[in-house]
Amino acid sequence: MERAVAIAAGSRVLLPTLAPAAASRRNVVGRNGKWAATSLRIRATAADSVGTEKSFQSLSKAIETKDADAVRTTLDELREAGIAKQWSTSSGISRRTTFIRELTTLGIKNAEELAIPSTRNDAAFLATVVGTTSVIAVVAGQLPGDWGFFVPYLVGGISLGVLAVGSVSPGLLQAGIDLFSGSFADSQERVLRHEAAHFLVAYLVGLPIVAYSLDLGKEHVNLVDEKLQKRIYEGQLDSRELDRLAVVSMAGLAAEGLKFDKVMGQSADLFSLQRLINRTKPPLSNNDQQNLTRWAVLYAGSLLKNNAKVYEALMEAMKRKAPVAECVEAIEKA
Repeated sequence: MERAVAIAAGSRVLLPTLAPAAASRRNVVGRNGKWAATSLRIRATAADSVGTEKSFQSLSKAIETKDADAVRTTLDELREAGIAKQWSTSSGISRRTTFIRELTTLGIKNAEELAIPSTRNDAAFLATVVGTTSVIAVVAGQLPGDWGFFVPYLVGGISLGVLAVGSVSPGLLQAGIDLFSGSFADSQERVLRHEAAHFLVAYLVGLPIVAYSLDLGKEHVNLVDEKLQKRIYEGQLDSRELDRLAVVSMAGLAAEGLKFDKVMGQSADLFSLQRLINRTKPPLSNNDQQNLTRWAVLYAGSLLKNNAKVYEALMEAMKRKAPVAECVEAIEKA
C-alpha cells in the first residue's frame, strides 16, 4: 500500500514535469500546423499576386492594340475575376434636374462661374507681351541715329501683330497662351488633377482608356470606342450615351472646381460637350443643355469625392507618367 502510495505520489510529482513536455510536443505540432497554414496562405497570396500581375500585363497588351472591344473585354474578364472591381461600377447613370446650390453643397467653388471661360492666362499673356515690348521700345529709343527711331516702332508693332493673330487665327494665339500658362505655379497640379479626373470617371462609367498625356499644350485622355465614335459622327447619340460622355467631359472641370477658386481648363471641355449635344437625337433645348452641364459636373464631382483615395492613387501614378495599365492597377489597388 505504501508502495502504491509512493508510486501514486511519485506520479503526482512527475506529472508537472511530464505535462509541459507533452504540452510542448502538442504546441510544436500546433505551431507547425499554424506555420503550414500560414505558408499555404503566403503561397496563395504570392500566386494571386503573380496572377494579378499577369492579368494587368494582358490588359497592357490589349491597350496596345487600340481596340476598344479588346480592352473592354479584358476589363470585363478582370472584373469577373475580382481584379478590376472598380471598372464600370457607375455605368448605370441617369440625368436629373440639378440646381447650382447642389454644386456649392458638393464643394464646388464659385459654382456660378463654372461655365464662364477664365481670362487669367489670356490677360497675363497679353500684359506680358505689351509690357515687355514697351520696355524694349523705350530702351531702344536711346539707340543712336536711325536705330533709335525705327527699332521702337518695330518692337511696338509686335503687340499689334499679336492682336491681329488673335483676331484672324485664335488657335495660333491659344497655343502661345497655353505655353505661357505653364509659368504659373499651379499649372502642373491643375493639369494633373484635370486629366486624372477624366481618366478615373471614364473608367468608373465603363469607357476604355488607351492613352493620356500631361504635357502642356498636349494634355488629354484618349478614350476609344468605335461604336460611340460612329454614332457621334452620324449624329445619332442617344440620351444614355450622352449622359456618360457628358460626365466624363465635365470631370476635369469638376476636379478643378473642387480644388481651386477659378477653373482654367474648362474651355475645351465645354466645347467638347457642346459638340456632343449637337449630335444628339432628339435635340436638347437650351434649358436642358444647361441642366445637363450642371448635372454632369455634380455627378463627376460626386464620383471624385466618393473615390478620393482612388483618385489620389491615380494622380500619383500619372504624375510619374505610368502606362495606362499601371494606372488602372493603381486604381484597383488603392
